[in-house]
Amino acid sequence: MSASSEYLDYMHELLSPLGSIRTKRMFGGAGIYCDELFFALVINDVLYLKVDEHNRADFEREGLEPFSYETGGKISTMSYYRAPDEAMDSPALMLPWARGALAAALRAQANKTSPAKPRTRKSAETPRSKSPRTK
Repeated sequence: MSASSEYLDYMHELLSPLGSIRTKRMFGGAGIYCDELFFALVINDVLYLKVDEHNRADFEREGLEPFSYETGGKISTMSYYRAPDEAMDSPALMLPWARGALAAALRAQANKTSPAKPRTRKSAETPRSKSPRTK
């Protein structure tokens, strides 16, 4: 897996209407951040955008595949889908897809930083003493 410097330069250009774009090499590819929010990744010079239950259907309607990889003999799928080929041609065509990915990343971040529901502790049950039945 890899991400060429030329491809990453193009990602900066393509995604710049979203905001401040930064790439960071990771996992043999690269992560793409907008205003320091991770919302896309590049593997083998293919762009994958963040999805969740709000925008996944848009990608599936277009027949786009999720990013998946094999580990330990099992296929793992991540919540990133391949960007549509036609959207790769211009920032204007990419913008709605990238905005959807950014919104998914914002929702994921909000879920991580929202206060966790307090856990209720089960009190340790003490064994009940068995008393002989009286009649």
